[in-house]
Amino acid sequence: MAVNKLSSVVLRGFAVWLIIIFAETLHGTIRLILLQPVVGDFKARQAAVLTGVLIIFTISYLSAKWLQTTNNFQLLTVGFVWLVLTVGFEILVGRLVMQFSWQRIFSDYDIFRGGLLPIGLLLLFLTPLMTVKLKSLLRRD
Repeated sequence: MAVNKLSSVVLRGFAVWLIIIFAETLHGTIRLILLQPVVGDFKARQAAVLTGVLIIFTISYLSAKWLQTTNNFQLLTVGFVWLVLTVGFEILVGRLVMQFSWQRIFSDYDIFRGGLLPIGLLLLFLTPLMTVKLKSLLRRD
């Protein structure tokens, strides 16, 4: 029974991730058109990590009840699925669609040179747990 419940939560998490990745793709397009010409490519990518986290948090917050999770393990599992799918998506789109070099792709992951994606990915992983905890705190007031 527990495996079926986890499978259902993961499938729902995948559906939410599809919404997240669509929103993040739009976000990236807007970044390219509006922000990158003003501040440059790398600074625009840095700023986009922060705004991207807000987008993800909002989608997670709005979908938290629909995920039908019952414990922290399920929430962290959803976060892990989002993390793996997002890294895979970033690398596949970066290499195959945008034809970025490996150096360009990995520059976002190099925290010692200003790459903020590891922080964004950590927050992505924790977002399902954080949003459910926040909803629980808000209900107590």
